[in-house]
Amino acid sequence: MKCDPTTSGRSVFQAGAELEAERDGTRFPLRLTAVRPHMGRLLIRAERVDDADAAKALAGAILLAPRERLEVGAEEYLDTDLAGCRVLGLDGTEYGLVDAVEHYPASDMLAIGKTLVPMVAAIVREIDIAARRIVIDPPAGLFDER
Repeated sequence: MKCDPTTSGRSVFQAGAELEAERDGTRFPLRLTAVRPHMGRLLIRAERVDDADAAKALAGAILLAPRERLEVGAEEYLDTDLAGCRVLGLDGTEYGLVDAVEHYPASDMLAIGKTLVPMVAAIVREIDIAARRIVIDPPAGLFDER
């Protein structure tokens, strides 16, 4: 099967790794038996996934690993780290909580209600996971529909 892990999650993809697969709201265990790189992706084999039909049943599944097994570098954050953080302006204005992180080719976006805030250095000035706070300097008009 082809797999596109996140940068921080790539290290957990090894033969013998025990992950969870989530598809259509259902989670089930998945034990990897082989992993090898191929054209920027990983090709993986898993127990009980022995033919094309079994692999097809996993198409689109999200593979999950325990948080403590993920290697996250400085200035890197997992979506789950950011979700629920309070978002404040430089002047203390409270914009709400991060509902989710959406991923686009140009940049990742913090979803705060119906507003998408680009995760770029010019806007996101501080991320303090321990305090569950993100400080932003939003451009004029970004939150006008509030």
